[in-house]
Amino acid sequence: MSDTSHPAPDSTLDANLSGRQIGGYRLLRKLGHGAMADVYLAEQLSLGRQVAFKVLRPNLATDATYVQRFDQEARAAAQLVHANIVQIFEVGRVDSVHFIAQEYVQGLNLAQLFARRGGPSLASSLSILRQVAAALDKAAQQGIVHRDIKPENIMLTASGEVKVADFGLARAYSQEPANNLTQVGVTMGTPLYMSPEQVEGRPLDPRSDIYSLGVTAYQMLAGEPPFRAETALAIAVQHLNTQPPRLENVRPDLPAAISRVVHKMLAKDPKDRYASARELLRELRAISLELFPDDASEELEEWGGEEPADSVQARRAATERLDAAMKTTAMPAVRRKQALWTWSLLAVVCLLGGIAAAYALRPRPLITPEDEAELVPRYDTAAQQYFYAMMLDSEAGWQSVQRYFPDDTNYRLRAQQGLARWYLRELDFEQALSIFNQFAAMSNVEEEYKAFGFAGQAVVLNKLGNYRQSAASLASLWPVRSRLAGDDDMRALVELTYQKNRKELGEEQSAQQWAEWFETSSPPETEPGSPADTDTP
Repeated sequence: MSDTSHPAPDSTLDANLSGRQIGGYRLLRKLGHGAMADVYLAEQLSLGRQVAFKVLRPNLATDATYVQRFDQEARAAAQLVHANIVQIFEVGRVDSVHFIAQEYVQGLNLAQLFARRGGPSLASSLSILRQVAAALDKAAQQGIVHRDIKPENIMLTASGEVKVADFGLARAYSQEPANNLTQVGVTMGTPLYMSPEQVEGRPLDPRSDIYSLGVTAYQMLAGEPPFRAETALAIAVQHLNTQPPRLENVRPDLPAAISRVVHKMLAKDPKDRYASARELLRELRAISLELFPDDASEELEEWGGEEPADSVQARRAATERLDAAMKTTAMPAVRRKQALWTWSLLAVVCLLGGIAAAYALRPRPLITPEDEAELVPRYDTAAQQYFYAMMLDSEAGWQSVQRYFPDDTNYRLRAQQGLARWYLRELDFEQALSIFNQFAAMSNVEEEYKAFGFAGQAVVLNKLGNYRQSAASLASLWPVRSRLAGDDDMRALVELTYQKNRKELGEEQSAQQWAEWFETSSPPETEPGSPADTDTP
């Protein structure tokens, strides 16, 4: 957004905005809410049409880094114009309200339909898969990975048309390596449906979405996902190491070609999957033509249908009761993240259409940090402990990696990075700076960690008002800046820090070189020893 100032958050954002006018939209009624946004049915006054109006939650709207990325990625997703993609009409801000106005789809998502009517027929399943594959093909052409393909994000209209939702939170993909294991919000999808490379925090390309669609396809045809367990961690490990039960053994009545397609989508190695959604779409069309020469759209329309009015009213009433109950309960961010991964919450998602996804568990206010540390379980390996810490994202969770696996240098250091980020988000600058200082003091052999340390130092010192010291840390970062290539969050914080330092100090700090670096998707490639790579700006 061109306006980079951020007024104090409006306390009214915590209340129901129904009846208010925001920009050119009149909010009619609340449809639901989740961890990131409240969703309203709204009328776009200029065109007299109904839209779904997503309002960024107040705790995120005050985070300049998140807002900047939210805006950039939503605008990129808005370029995806396709019949099978929920269209984004506008991304904007009015006062302290950040919003996305998008197409309003009258219908149910697959999770709701599974819960109400069971799985669709084979013909309907193929129709759904073809339409989702067509949407993913369009996204891939624009260089976009959805990152969270799952039944809740696949809408079915009363006419049998499929719409893939939440592309507003998708991201452009890069072929460059990315050290983004600690960026939980970026690397982690929904545990039941995330690809092995998401679990490991590796760079993603469109084949990750194909895997997630494969999990959804398996669930449609088998009646349950390929992997089930009591914890999100256990599911994540299965995505990495366990082959799903063969579909032909679960459904002997299915044609062999169907099982072959689904298991190819579920290949652990992306190279063994379909190379593109277009390739998948071609095969699905060929199978559909052979098995069902007549179009199955009428059957899909009958299975999806329109939600009965009494069901709408009952769901709305349940939502309002849940919303009222949640307003009386303080829900710390850590508990919201824990709640997101529980099976009981997934049941609520299926029954209530994904609303209130962050509010299923109450906090335990009498538990001290020391008690919480004792409650963090010990897993068999450092990798498992680290994945658990990522999902928990709490002080005790990150500290458990070092406590239980002090000799595993790799995961211990990455957990320390996660802990530093956590302290930074909690505004505990003293603790955060202590960890950043440790990373900055590492040997030159460990440039990735040194870069993280210098960047963190600069950010914290800037927030403390020590602009000259912050500028000195940025100067130390410059020679190793390339090691932040995959850390989008830290790069964005560095850019904001640099801009504020310049404003306060009135110094150039080689402004052109910094500006060129910030504008690129990855740091400039220079030969070792060249002035651009070694000169301190």
